[in-house]
Parts: sequence; structure tokens; C-alpha cells
Amino acid sequence: MTILAFLLVIGVLVTFHEFGHFLAARLCGVKVLTFSIGFGKTIYARTVGDTEWRLAWIPLGGYVRMLDEREAPVESRDRHRAFNQRPVWQRMIIVLAGPVANLLLAVLLFSITMSGEQTRLQPLVGTVAAQTAAAAAGVRAGDRIVSVNGSPVADWAEARQAMGMAIVNDRQLALGLQRAGQPLVARLDLPAFGLEKFDQATMGKLGVMPARYLPQIGAILPGGAAARAGLQPGDKLMAAAGKPVASWEAWVLWVHNHPGEQFDLTVQRAGRLLQLPLRPDSIEQDGVKVGRIGAAPALDEAWLASLQQRVQVPAGEAIPAALARTLDLCGSTLGTLAAMLTGGVSLDALSGPLTIAEYAGKSADLGVIALLEFMALISVSLGVFNLLPVPVLDGGHLLYHVAELIRGRPLPDRVYEVGQRLGMAFILTVMMLALFNDFARLLAG
Repeated sequence: MTILAFLLVIGVLVTFHEFGHFLAARLCGVKVLTFSIGFGKTIYARTVGDTEWRLAWIPLGGYVRMLDEREAPVESRDRHRAFNQRPVWQRMIIVLAGPVANLLLAVLLFSITMSGEQTRLQPLVGTVAAQTAAAAAGVRAGDRIVSVNGSPVADWAEARQAMGMAIVNDRQLALGLQRAGQPLVARLDLPAFGLEKFDQATMGKLGVMPARYLPQIGAILPGGAAARAGLQPGDKLMAAAGKPVASWEAWVLWVHNHPGEQFDLTVQRAGRLLQLPLRPDSIEQDGVKVGRIGAAPALDEAWLASLQQRVQVPAGEAIPAALARTLDLCGSTLGTLAAMLTGGVSLDALSGPLTIAEYAGKSADLGVIALLEFMALISVSLGVFNLLPVPVLDGGHLLYHVAELIRGRPLPDRVYEVGQRLGMAFILTVMMLALFNDFARLLAG
């Protein structure tokens, strides 16, 4: 499912991107020689009119090759159909058409996912993890998040995005809360919890989440301390060293503070009380020894069901809402990329094909709507990334054409050659870093 979902996502996004270039080129009278989905050896090819349509082995991109005198000699009868012979404004349209196609696809997909009856999670706090920024700021389970840095949020999806962008752009985070009908503001101390920059662990370090967990074992990691002690999924935690276990959060804190120390754990299994000797493993975290047992909690399904709210969105409102969300994501994506350059976002947050494949598979497991939503998010990222002013990318070619428009003549060939080398070096560096992050996450579990 993961592989199929990944191929579907990448295939659709690449096809739309390249079709944008293809359609604009044809409308501007440029001859398109090849339309390829994928790189490398050709699996299937068919020529229709002037264009050879290809499907290749490596599904990580694609390309449209146009008639161009800078790449190969062109017969005199076709010279007027060469890309380099078209007016500069037409070449700019052809270059822009690919990223614009991705953004229009995102609007289409969002309009589908946002229309009709929707199930959204109310922004109620289910869990506040101990020793996190949210816990230190006084956020409690049951609080409703109504705003992030003064901007209203309507559901958990909006709240998570707003919290991430607040850390990236504002370097501060203030949660507007409602508790027992009373408004209050929780200001999170980001530097004290290592949240000066955004990375893969940021949302976990914040410590606030919608899910609520029962003081009950949901899953056991093979070979961990819990497995060695004989714990089983379904065991209810009753007492640790004779002290009652009030909640899963209290249990996690207890284990965290007792690395390598053996104690008796009382559990309820099939209506009977059992006493098991448990010694948490000792691991180092941020230079400090902490306890871990290798067990996951059971989800409070009743609480999660109570968070779900049904929202009916008329079809007429879905398209404007989808457009607004796409534009908002464009801004947040650009902000994230800029923050990577300034250090506000860790380069560890950069994801590659393995992470995309993993999330594509997870989205597919959740259903068609979740997969379309994920596809729209990636489509926005692909469109914005391709607009960066980096040679090799569409934004780099656009920059060349703008320079030509200002100068009144094309840039020297030497500028193109150097730019292509620098651009290729940049792309390869980004790809290697993304793959390194993917493998690091994979090895870290």
C-alpha cells in the first residue's frame, strides 16, 4: 500500500507539473519532442503527433523536452517552433506553467476534501505531556485552544499548523485557551525546552496533543523492559511500588524518573490483580539518564470520538476556502524555506522520498480524503520549491528570462553553464541531505 500510494502521489503530481509546461508550450507554438514521466530507462513509449510520450523506470520526477537550438541543431522549417525563438514573455509563461499547474491541482484537491460533510477534531487538549513546554506554561487536559499568537483556530489541524508556523516565524508561542468558560493565555517558554528552531521533534517537545490515553498497556515493544517483565497488551496499570497510577502521564513520569531501578508493578489482567517486577531500561536523553520500558498506551477511544465534529461545507464555499488554504500554505512553505536559511528551522526537518512514501501510505490507510489532502500538501510544496530562483529549477529559468527582459538580449552562454553546475550541485546536496534524514529517521525507529 505504501509503495502504491507513493507512486500514485508522485505520478499524479509530476504529470500535472509537466502537463502544465506541455500545454503552455503548445499554446505558444513550441514543438514538444518528449513528455516523460520518470527518469532512466524507458518502460513504455508512444509517439502521438510531434511528441513521444514516455514512462520511465525511476518515478522521482519527469521532464518535457522542447525543440531548442541551444540543445541541438534545428531544421530551418521548424526554427520558428523552437523554444529559444519564442518571445521572452512566452518563455516565461511556459516556465511558470509547471508550478502553477501544481498549485491549481492543490486548489482542486482541497476543494474536494473541503466540500460536503467533514469530520474535524475540536481543538480540545487531550494530553499534556509532563516536563514539556505546554506543561510548564500551565496548559491542562480539557483546555480548548481558541487562538495561537492571537490568530483564531477552529480545529486541531489549524492549531497544529499555526503552532508550527508561530515557532518558525515568530519564535514565540502564546496559546489562547478557554478553561471552564474562562479565557486565559498560556505563554510557552520555547528556549527553555530547546524549541528555538523547528525540527521533527518540535511538536512532541511542545507536549500538547488531542489524543487522551488510558493507564493501560496498548502495545509492547519486543525485547524491551515491559516485555521482559511479562506485561501484555490490555493490562491496566494499578500501582507502582505501592503508589496508585492515576494516569498514563503520571506513569510515564514515574518510569522516566526511575531508570534502572526495580520496583513492583500491580496490573489488572482479565479481572485479576497481578504483581510483576519491572526494571526500566536506562537510556541517555539530552545528557541525562531516563527510564524507558518499551510500551505504548491504549487510546481513549471514547474521548477521541467526543472530539469529532461534523461540519457541512456548501460546494460554493469550498473553492474559495481551497484557494485561501493553498495561498496560506504557499506563504508558510516560503517562510519555512527562508527559516531554514536563517536557522529558524533545522535542516533535520527536510524530508525525502522515503518519508513522503511513509506518509503517503499512512494517508492511504486513512482513506481517500486523507490521501487527497496529503497529495494537495505535497503539490503545494512541489510548486513552491520549483519557483525558487535556483538554476535547473523553473524559478532559475524564470530568473534568466527576467534578466534577458531587462538586458534586451539573452545572457552569455557561460552564465548558463555556470548556473547549471551550481544549480545541479544545490539540488544534489538537498537530495542527499533529505535522504540522510530519511535513513536517520528510519534507523531511529
